Amino acid sequence: MSLRQVPKGPLREGFTTGTSATAAAKAALTALLAQKMQQHVQVHLPIGQVLDIDVHTCAYEEAWAKCTVIKDAGDDPDVTHGAEIGCEIRLSPDKEIYFKRGEGLGIVTLPGLELNVGEAAINPVPRRMMKNALVKLLHDFDRDCGVIATVFIINGEAIAKKTLNERVGIMEGLSILGTTGIVKPYSAASYIASIVQGIDVAVANGVRELVLNSGARSEKYLKAYFPRHSEQAFIHYGNWIGETLIKVRDSPIRKVSIGIMLGKAVKLAEGRTDTHSCVSSWNKAFIQGLALASGHTQERANLILGLTMAGRLVELFAFEDTEPIYQTLLAQCYRVCKNKLGRTDLDIYLVGKEGEIIQHKKT
Repeated sequence: MSLRQVPKGPLREGFTTGTSATAAAKAALTALLAQKMQQHVQVHLPIGQVLDIDVHTCAYEEAWAKCTVIKDAGDDPDVTHGAEIGCEIRLSPDKEIYFKRGEGLGIVTLPGLELNVGEAAINPVPRRMMKNALVKLLHDFDRDCGVIATVFIINGEAIAKKTLNERVGIMEGLSILGTTGIVKPYSAASYIASIVQGIDVAVANGVRELVLNSGARSEKYLKAYFPRHSEQAFIHYGNWIGETLIKVRDSPIRKVSIGIMLGKAVKLAEGRTDTHSCVSSWNKAFIQGLALASGHTQERANLILGLTMAGRLVELFAFEDTEPIYQTLLAQCYRVCKNKLGRTDLDIYLVGKEGEIIQHKKT
């Protein structure tokens, strides 16, 4: 995710890296077969929609052609927004469609993905999109041959550093992704897909204990707390705790440790497993009740109602292992998560802004 601001008004949809690569491949093969510059191309999406996409660059000779398009994520804060994605096309005599890895396209180095180790990181749906488009063009031009398609992404390796690609074993570049062909702004689908992918890779590489965390900051502190865990053992749940736990429950994972910061913990404790601010806000009266249940006076508990942010609870209750309100809070979070996890072992840790960690003490 980037820091692009959320625009006001209706959000504009974009298209995926898979659609971008398909557009570039189709434009390049058309340029090669017709020996003509291409300015735009139509792409048929898996959902039945057709997009008209501008061609950014186009070059061709008798033996090859190369085109690029600019990936447009619409109003979604996607790090690949604006990336230049291209394809170089050469004909092959053996009637097959071959995909080769070019500059900035990642290579699969770990099992657990939908691709074999050593393959270019082009997911199955984009592969089908590209293959179908190229086969149809060969038929339209009455050419009895195959195609070698080399997919590349300008500065793809640098952009990939802003993603979790390396954690799941995609090295040296970006992936070509997408299941529908379009990007819905601020959709949970892509994030949840990355959670599923991360857990699949962890399982395929022998990991049986996961450390779930909301993001980079809490993970940094938890890595210091769990120094013996491999990189693949750490999974970002973002706001989608419920979906993450269900995926874990249905996997061979034996134990889960969850690190959570106060802002999400106060929502999770009440049973809200989607903690996005657009979906849920913290219930001060509920936390006031936890304070009373922890043994605090009514007067002290009432002060919670004047707080503007959950993070400010530390101003009323010292962020310490012995502070009963945090243990009560963690006990509530434990019950909610355990209900999702079933028999999978669970530990929960409350993570402070400076890296302090409070472990739930099971009774």
